[in-house]
Amino acid sequence: MKVVNTSLYNVLFTSLCLNMYSQITYPETKTVKQTDDYHGTIIDDPYRWLEDDNSLETKVWVEKQNKTTTQYLSQIQFRNKLKDRLTALWNFEKMSTPFKKGKLFFSFRNDGLKNQAVFCSQQSLQDEFKVVLDPNTLSNDGTTALGEISISKDGTYLAYGISKAGSDWVDIHVKNITENKELTDVIKWVKFSNIAWKGNGFYYSRYNEPSNEKAFTQKNEFHKLYYHTLGKPQAEDVLIYSDDKHPNRNFSAQVTHDENYLIIYGSETTSGQSLMIKDLINVDSQFIPIVTNFENEYVVIDNIGSQFYIYTNYKAPNYRLIKLGLSNPSLNSSEDVLAQKEDLLEGVAFCGNKLISNYLQKASSKLFLHALNGKVEKEIALPGICKVNGVNSSREDDFALYSTVSYVSPEEVYYFDSKVFTSRRIFKPNCVFNSNDYETKQVFYPSKDGTVISMFITHKKDIQLNGNNPCFVFGYGGFNISYTPEFRIDRAVFLEAGGIYCVPNLRGGGEYGEEWHLNGTKCKKQHVFDDFIAACDYLVKEKYTSHQKLAIHGRSNGGLLIGAVITQRSDIAKVAIPTVGVLDMLRFHLFTIGRAWTVDYGCSENKAEFDCLIKYSPLHNIKKVSYPSTLVLTGDHDDRVVPAHSFKFISTLQKNNVGLNPTLIRVDVNAGHGSGKPTDKQINEFADMWSFVFFNLGMSY
Repeated sequence: MKVVNTSLYNVLFTSLCLNMYSQITYPETKTVKQTDDYHGTIIDDPYRWLEDDNSLETKVWVEKQNKTTTQYLSQIQFRNKLKDRLTALWNFEKMSTPFKKGKLFFSFRNDGLKNQAVFCSQQSLQDEFKVVLDPNTLSNDGTTALGEISISKDGTYLAYGISKAGSDWVDIHVKNITENKELTDVIKWVKFSNIAWKGNGFYYSRYNEPSNEKAFTQKNEFHKLYYHTLGKPQAEDVLIYSDDKHPNRNFSAQVTHDENYLIIYGSETTSGQSLMIKDLINVDSQFIPIVTNFENEYVVIDNIGSQFYIYTNYKAPNYRLIKLGLSNPSLNSSEDVLAQKEDLLEGVAFCGNKLISNYLQKASSKLFLHALNGKVEKEIALPGICKVNGVNSSREDDFALYSTVSYVSPEEVYYFDSKVFTSRRIFKPNCVFNSNDYETKQVFYPSKDGTVISMFITHKKDIQLNGNNPCFVFGYGGFNISYTPEFRIDRAVFLEAGGIYCVPNLRGGGEYGEEWHLNGTKCKKQHVFDDFIAACDYLVKEKYTSHQKLAIHGRSNGGLLIGAVITQRSDIAKVAIPTVGVLDMLRFHLFTIGRAWTVDYGCSENKAEFDCLIKYSPLHNIKKVSYPSTLVLTGDHDDRVVPAHSFKFISTLQKNNVGLNPTLIRVDVNAGHGSGKPTDKQINEFADMWSFVFFNLGMSY
């Protein structure tokens, strides 16, 4: 595995590329006259017909595009070698952070290449694993995946959601863990729901049944909260809460650990919740409104009697933990337990009669143990630049389980004993990737407006900064989501081949608190693109790479990022991979849950926000210029960011690209937005993606 940079190779490579590019015959995509009037501005939408994912015409178009892409990729001679190496890298034991319910410990495990992780239990952390549920048995091709899971307080029952072909639609089933027996309960048309147990049943959220032909595209409206009693048919489930006046509001339930209180969160978008609490002991009690707007985030960590510990960014952009009593349920009467700090408070958990806090310090994790009054008792040591994935603990136990991950090391699991302040590793995966050969460093660079942006850079320890290294930059920058150290198996093949992997912490994300997030939203969204472009220019300036050795990638909101960047700076990179991207910024709100994204994007129905959206909407800013080698990735069952975004974007790009670089789309059949995608589909997709990247960057494998 090496990067070849000899003059002879470059001559041969250029000749091969020109030959392959000249052989590409793109399918002809018809145009249909379609215009819309946005506040006096007329916008053409000639590929609107591709929004109908059920039409035979669209299906034929997908087949032709996939055939063209497959023909191109099949000519890359090292494609199978990359797939073999990805398979070898993937083939190691993986384990999620265990959690305890009743007398059992539960975790997800994968012994290597199983399509879906298996849900297992243990009597103790030293005992053998026992299979509770194996989703690999639910379908022949591995495309049926587990969604939300929840275990009853005593550890007897498992309620679990099943998703098919990557869809967000879920059916909830129930299993008796003790008797290893499936119950007859089935709850259908569930979406964006958690499962909250109370006694002999659970709370869940659902929509009304959609029409079959529009199940994957129509707007999701009138979310309702129900209670299901075990053994009863779904038709007898009790409606707990709904709001007929606000069709775009979603609701989710939480039950406190003592099962004495029901908490209902309401939301209109992806940011901000309302909050209500109901006493479940007093059958005549009413919901107590704590928050009635959607301006801030609230999560009830737990309660001690009628005192509630709430994690929030109310009057605290970097978040804090407050304590609120139901006798005076006003936020203004609450008291700080963990006051806001300069570092971002990412999460809090009870551990016996103590608290564990998880902070992000310059986008890297820090763990602390506190007394219940918030006083720090100990910092829990972590292995350098890393991310803590979940702290699982409870009020009943004096221990916590957590995992850490870095850019060069897969997830390891630790056991922390709060009584003696010791932490020990209980699981280390045996991955064939040689982590010791690589290093990660954090750099800081100025964006266009002078704002300082942080970026993680990972590469081999002996790399030479000669301006000729292949470089891969991944970005997101949205929805208050933090992109922090993580081990991505597929990136390992790029690192092994001498590549440099970079992740900038863009505005719009959550790495530096709510102000950081808001500075990349709505009419400030351009900051996100500027931050990413500045990252690429920094890498070139510092001689990590050149623009002709640079590949850029993003998923979902990150797909929007890549689409916007290449339409603003078509010379920024040699390769672009926009994946399941939001690419039509004028119509995204008309499909499935898209309306909820307007908190970050704005909406074309608003004149001022339309004026901002039209300036960067990737679909509407494609010009007749030479674009990077582009591979658009999407799934035909993506009912979150519908594939029409990608269909319309690639059609417009193929029509307008005046250069020789390929502009292709790969539509994964029976796949959705990404969640629950089986291992074999992931390996096939990444083999194709990395073959495209390697070949177009002039790398040999």
